[in-house]
Amino acid sequence: MGAKTVINTSPYHGNRNQTRRLISKSNMYYIAGLTMSLPSSTQTVEGLAVFTTFRYFQHVISRVRAIAPVANAEAGRIRTTPTSFIGKIISPIHGLSIFVPLVTYCLCVTFNRFTQPAWMQRMSLPNTYFNYETEVGLRVAACAATFVLLGFTGRIFTHLGNQWHAIGRREKPRVVQTGPYAVVRHPLYTSVLIHGLLFAVMSWSYAPLVGLGITASAFAVKMPIEEDLIMQDSAVAAEYRAYMRRVPARIIPFLW
Repeated sequence: MGAKTVINTSPYHGNRNQTRRLISKSNMYYIAGLTMSLPSSTQTVEGLAVFTTFRYFQHVISRVRAIAPVANAEAGRIRTTPTSFIGKIISPIHGLSIFVPLVTYCLCVTFNRFTQPAWMQRMSLPNTYFNYETEVGLRVAACAATFVLLGFTGRIFTHLGNQWHAIGRREKPRVVQTGPYAVVRHPLYTSVLIHGLLFAVMSWSYAPLVGLGITASAFAVKMPIEEDLIMQDSAVAAEYRAYMRRVPARIIPFLW
């Protein structure tokens, strides 16, 4: 009897790229009673993540561009800004930590034909506890959750209205206390941090978590500076002090 040649056809044999190429069939997931067919191609998953990331970036930029002139017209120019060095650079710091990972991911993956470059794959989240189908399911769910988050972010901008600013006090200040602002004092920052977590799952990478840590640290420094500027304005200081007592959480209810 001749020797048999055994060929390992397991989809989990080999490295990560081999695993993804071998799994080519559509995977079915059942979530909340709904049947979902997960993408079977790695490029499809990366394309979905790129599209979702681009849509988030576009949404935030468009809302800021729309609200800034309205705020200037209705509430006046920003008349008071931080005077300290850290107060002046803290907004650019967290702005870069938010958008650099998004732009880098979109450009690199797009120009690499919707495949993460090798250097990016070296920062991938571990697959020790997840098979490939679960990873895809989590990434698709993160994309879907991001579109839900867009609605929440839009609602925040609606309630913030003409009081939007990067950091400072406008000529006609007003304490916003409605909608998400009735739960936490800085809901836009909450939205940014949630998206950072979702983006880490969408891209299946540690890299966004580094940016998220920088962003959270910047917010921890920026929020007291912002609130100190508000408290220096006699027109709203008493109202804001009462608001702080009523809404003690800055970003996360009961925690922060």
